[in-house]
Amino acid sequence: MTRTIVASATRELVIGFDQPFCVIGERINPTGRKKLAAEMVAGNFETVERDALEQVAAGATMLDINAGVSAVDPNATEPGLLVQTLQIVQELVDVPLSIDSSVSAAIEAALKVAKGRPLVNSVTGEEEKLETILPLVKKYDVPVVAISNDETGISEDPDVRFEVAKRIVRRAADYGIPVRDIVVDPLVMPIGAMETAAKQVFALLRRLREELEVNTTCGLSNISFGLPHRHGINAAFIPMVIGAGMTSAIMNPCRPQEMEIVRAANVLNGTDPNCQAWIRTYRNHQPTLGTSQSVVDSPNGGGQEGVRRRGGREARRARLGRGNDDLESA
Repeated sequence: MTRTIVASATRELVIGFDQPFCVIGERINPTGRKKLAAEMVAGNFETVERDALEQVAAGATMLDINAGVSAVDPNATEPGLLVQTLQIVQELVDVPLSIDSSVSAAIEAALKVAKGRPLVNSVTGEEEKLETILPLVKKYDVPVVAISNDETGISEDPDVRFEVAKRIVRRAADYGIPVRDIVVDPLVMPIGAMETAAKQVFALLRRLREELEVNTTCGLSNISFGLPHRHGINAAFIPMVIGAGMTSAIMNPCRPQEMEIVRAANVLNGTDPNCQAWIRTYRNHQPTLGTSQSVVDSPNGGGQEGVRRRGGREARRARLGRGNDDLESA
């Protein structure tokens, strides 16, 4: 059974087919978040710190760390900023981290200061990337995300994406990197642009598990890009990719509905022994009347997002029984 080990300074995490689904928090990423990017450039990491704490409290088992604030000259800006962000986060939380950058110099700079055994995100099938990233993965003895595209771009043919993944695994072996340290991203396409996108991923995941025996990950919300009410699509996608064999995903753990589905999948897959995590999280669960949201207790004992406004007697009961639950963000 393939097991990918990642670790912080104090905590080890195993990603595997027989393990709970690994939730990699996505929010420490300035891509598409102009306010966060401006803050990071100015040396203000308040949002980074808040996002780190909130994601772990919501149930993230890893955090992805990205400092890509500029497309103009990332080679100049990203190494130092990624190191600074990584150091702040790893002093604040004790979950393993994923070093996320397309800049090789930034990845190496971060690996020099990272504690434990982080996940490198990522290498592609492009020859230049293989020759640059794989030696770093070997040198620092860390696992790496392998994205299934190469110099030809992202193929719409899932068989081509599988062959790219297989080539990366073989090239990694040439450097002495075992298959357990390769986490393949089969590339989730937007379902709104390609109606077979989900079915392609399900088929790819089965092949990656059975033929290459690798762990897998993806940017979960890619599936719903461009559609209204994206979170409904994401929530349906989660149990389907888990059922097809995916073992981790980069996603937003601060969505109670999506985390509830992850935890339920762990129960049904038998990776939550005796339903202990489910019971610990939901033993005081109370349904929110009149909405589709749930009141969820944090795994760490605090309040969780997901409470909607109620009036009269129900509101008084909620205040007495639930404490300081917050409204879910839009």
